[in-house]
Amino acid sequence: MDQRPNILFIMADDHAAKAIGAYGSGLLETPNIDRIALEGMRLDHCYVTNSICTPSRASILTGTYNHVNGVTTLETLLDNRWPNVAKALQARGYATAIFGKWHLGEGPRHEPAGFDDWCVLPGQGDYFDPRMVTRQGGRHFPGYVTDVITDLCVDWLTARDRKRPFFLMCHHKAPHRSFSPAPRHAELFASETISMPATFDDDYANRARAAREARMRVRVDMTYQDLGLVEPEGLAHYWYENSGRPDHGKVPTDPTGLTLYDRNTGEPFTFATVEELDRFKYQRYIKRYLRTIVAIDESVGRLLDLLEERGDAENTIVVYTSDQGFFLGEHGWFDKRFIYEESLQMPCLIRYPAAFGRGIGNAIATNVDFAPTFLDYAGVSVPSYMQGRSLRPVLEGRVPADWQDVAYHRYWMHKDDIHNAFAHYGVRDQRHKLIYWYNDPLGQPGAHAGDEPPEWELFDCVADPFELCNVFDNPEKANVVRHMLAKLDAKMSEIGDIPAHDSASVLAAIAARQAENTST
Repeated sequence: MDQRPNILFIMADDHAAKAIGAYGSGLLETPNIDRIALEGMRLDHCYVTNSICTPSRASILTGTYNHVNGVTTLETLLDNRWPNVAKALQARGYATAIFGKWHLGEGPRHEPAGFDDWCVLPGQGDYFDPRMVTRQGGRHFPGYVTDVITDLCVDWLTARDRKRPFFLMCHHKAPHRSFSPAPRHAELFASETISMPATFDDDYANRARAAREARMRVRVDMTYQDLGLVEPEGLAHYWYENSGRPDHGKVPTDPTGLTLYDRNTGEPFTFATVEELDRFKYQRYIKRYLRTIVAIDESVGRLLDLLEERGDAENTIVVYTSDQGFFLGEHGWFDKRFIYEESLQMPCLIRYPAAFGRGIGNAIATNVDFAPTFLDYAGVSVPSYMQGRSLRPVLEGRVPADWQDVAYHRYWMHKDDIHNAFAHYGVRDQRHKLIYWYNDPLGQPGAHAGDEPPEWELFDCVADPFELCNVFDNPEKANVVRHMLAKLDAKMSEIGDIPAHDSASVLAAIAARQAENTST
């Protein structure tokens, strides 16, 4: 029998690390996901290179940054003629499959390639009775989407050829917006009041304009569908006619005369104050979000149990991650897109009993590192086109001296229609984060022009973990700015991305400020 490791890659959509028990926030118990951490590695500095679904998935599959693979925004698709990790493993005898969310395009040029078997959601897919697509066409599956995806994975694992190692990607839709839980979990946390984040009322003082302009505020931008509420008659039609999206009627911010109704039970809700309405929105949001994760945790338990029952646990690499992080009310936000920590950090738990035990990894990792890691463990040479590095030495406790010291992130979709998030790039090392808001669509699909001037931000992620104080213009941080700018330039040069900033001008401005401060 082939002794190469099996690989089970489980990925949620928008699962914040904070909503995993193993990360220690206390927000949610996830006993099955935690099993991976209890028997493997928890990576605390795993970061996404572009914090939206489609680009992140392209980077995970190809091991390349988005300026290389061409998937820069939600409106760009992955050309499946590209080489990818599944193709490489398939060519070397692995049985390969993907079930669940794909979100890299449909049709002959964009459907999954490199997989023996696949059954994927078209686009975002639906939470209930989802339609899924295979080589043979589409069909509807009755039930809740997390359960459907899990059943497909279980059936495939049970029927697989045990003479071949497997590579299985189990891609969940949840907890992606609109945060729709399984009926069996509809009442979870109903009697609890979940604490609001300390930064929920952030006024964005001393931050770039992007923070103030983003349309992803819990108190202002959540929709009736997001919160599981009945949409007023006529409003859905209005939003469909004006935006093409029937689910984007936003819940009012003025409580005067407002009555909201639970979509499933018809329970009415009224509010005496704006603060009471804000608290209601947050509780509805966070509870719905967490309920969807409970179903994922159950799914992970089923898959881990199956591996044990079939004697595969010891020789299977199990990864649990998310395509990016997510804001759970921090800074008043939901969603992702930004390089700020809650969005940038990917949860990453990896178990492989045959090679390493329990531990916590603090080395910097990114989503382009997954593909090289899988190839390395499978005994396949990492191809030169891949820009990531194998995490094997990190997982096995022998981090090399030349290990990457920064994570690079670039969001291209300037002023997207729904969230109005500004284009930016930056780097994060173990302590600092430097961000350049270049605020230019650069002709990218789904990006829009504006009149926003470029801005810089610098955060000390140790002294200021909530990223509330931009110290870029602080004279005492001039040397830190120089140091981080050098790291940014070096990383962009290394990966071949084209900068929108002029470092010489930035350094000259710093020198001029220092000279002015000295003279006064």
